[in-house]
Amino acid sequence: MASGKRGPVAGEMLQGTLDMLILRTLVMGAAHGHTIAQVIEHTSENALEVEQGSLYPALHRLEDRGLVSAKWGVSENNRRARFYQLTAAGRRKLAAATSRWRQMTRAIGLILGEEAD
Repeated sequence: MASGKRGPVAGEMLQGTLDMLILRTLVMGAAHGHTIAQVIEHTSENALEVEQGSLYPALHRLEDRGLVSAKWGVSENNRRARFYQLTAAGRRKLAAATSRWRQMTRAIGLILGEEAD
């Protein structure tokens, strides 16, 4: 667990969960690693902290699986960076992972006594 008010760091999340969050972030368009991490952190209202030690292995894994493609470009800081983009296979994987996630969180919610939809 991260210190303070922050929630779990990405390294503590299930591997598939981080992959799903990265794929979801790339729905908005191509981005480099730093931007992907910032979007996940910002969108989660800083509840999730994505560390480089988790992010870049996940990006390479997703690229190896054909779920994202990558090419070199120049970042907004005028630095050379790899930009990752969602592939068609990545979109399909994201849809399947999102469906599984919703089923799982609903089931866990039922066990915890939360109201069913």
